[in-house]
Amino acid sequence: MSKSLFRSTSTVASMTLVSRIAGFLRDMVTAQLFGAGAAFDAFSIAFRIPNLMRRLFAEGSFSQAFVPVLSEYQKQRTPAETKDFINAIAGTLGIVLLGVTVMGVILSPWIIRVFAPGFAPSGARFAYAISMLRITFPYLMLISLTAFCGAILNTYSRFWVAAFTPIWLNVCMITAALYLSPRLHIPIMALAVGVLVAGFVQLFFQLPFLWRLRLMPRPAIRFNDPGVMRVLKLMVPAIFGVSVFQINVMVDTLFASLLVVGSVSWLYYSDRLMEFPLGVIGVAISTVILPHLSRHHASEAHQDFSQTIDWALRCVLLVGIPAAVVFAIIAGPLLSTLFQRGHFTPEAVFMTRKSLSMFAIGITPFMLVKILAAGFYARQDMGTPVRIGLIAMVSNMILNALLFWPFKHAGIALATSLSAIINSGFLLILLQRRGFYLPRVGWRIFGARVCAANALMAVWLWFSAGNLQQWVTARTLWRVEHLAVVLVGAGIVYLLGLFVVGMRPRHVLMAGG
Repeated sequence: MSKSLFRSTSTVASMTLVSRIAGFLRDMVTAQLFGAGAAFDAFSIAFRIPNLMRRLFAEGSFSQAFVPVLSEYQKQRTPAETKDFINAIAGTLGIVLLGVTVMGVILSPWIIRVFAPGFAPSGARFAYAISMLRITFPYLMLISLTAFCGAILNTYSRFWVAAFTPIWLNVCMITAALYLSPRLHIPIMALAVGVLVAGFVQLFFQLPFLWRLRLMPRPAIRFNDPGVMRVLKLMVPAIFGVSVFQINVMVDTLFASLLVVGSVSWLYYSDRLMEFPLGVIGVAISTVILPHLSRHHASEAHQDFSQTIDWALRCVLLVGIPAAVVFAIIAGPLLSTLFQRGHFTPEAVFMTRKSLSMFAIGITPFMLVKILAAGFYARQDMGTPVRIGLIAMVSNMILNALLFWPFKHAGIALATSLSAIINSGFLLILLQRRGFYLPRVGWRIFGARVCAANALMAVWLWFSAGNLQQWVTARTLWRVEHLAVVLVGAGIVYLLGLFVVGMRPRHVLMAGG
């Protein structure tokens, strides 16, 4: 079982890795051209609002509700019934998204006031944000339909297509930044146009693969369809469950808008870096295990259900903890090497480092939330993650209010990380108490081995990275070469550390500890 999961996860992770690398190239280009000032603050808001709603409604609540029901149809119904269900979902989802999009474009000024209260109504940030939100909001509809197509492909084990699709967003935004922005009176508007174009490109990229599976939707608006009603019933509570992190990001942005100019951008760039391991590993594993967990639940294979979660947790800890250590210790060198050029100054490096170091604390908990929440969603239990998500969200708001004045944007990042710890902790406790997850033997020795290897890697990172001042004053080639040495060395030290303390592939791939 776990070998099959490993192959599927490797496929998704490799495609996601390519996408994240393209995302880094995008961020490098935008950092050089636009820096971390008022214009990019405005774009961050205009892009994050539809992106948040996409993750809430499409990749968040919709996918977590749709995939278990589709898996059940695939296993227990005829192909004709499954196709009819897909058609009904396509039409119903499409008309809802169209209405939300129209309202979003009309209400853009009021939406900006809610999500960025610190933007002065008479200032440039406010005006830019409204104009760009009207361009980017239709992206919500396009990318949500893309997520719908991707959920079908994932259920039918075509994982690589959906994982590859986000690359097109980066390609479109880079192209717009390089070739369109110099031709516009307000250059930052090019990024908004790039986002909108990317929505069309990503959707049309996936359609041929659905056609080959003979699952190309023929939209039919049927709110009273039994399958649609089940998905809608499951969607409402799921909005908060798996998407608490995204809500917290918007809460962070709201508080950051009250701070000095640049705070929103510093959080944006540190968040982008943090999402690299979260996307490559956390999202990849949760994407792969959800259909498996759903089928195990439908078949009442309780042991396989528990072992799938156990395997996912071990994989997350093997990668998530070292990722957190890397970002916590060498946040400055990473930011300097990737972004410091053009309008992204050494001051921006120092300021962004503060928030990235705090976000690092939450990297592993963020990954755990995606895995643990999938354990509930696969059982079509949306209520439990909702209650826990609400606790975490309220905790984040309270912590933000307490920490953002004394620690500025770094306090905002710390609040988000602490809320992720709360979220993942409650999810794990309840999965175990209800008997859905029974840890395999060997967890203590597994944890000790991982901690020992990470301690060795931390020592290497601390001494090999040196002083940040040296990095921000060095040439770009020097930074690239030295960062490569530091990261490759860290990987070697970590893997050797795991081997020396007795970690072997069977401890993850096989059922025994």
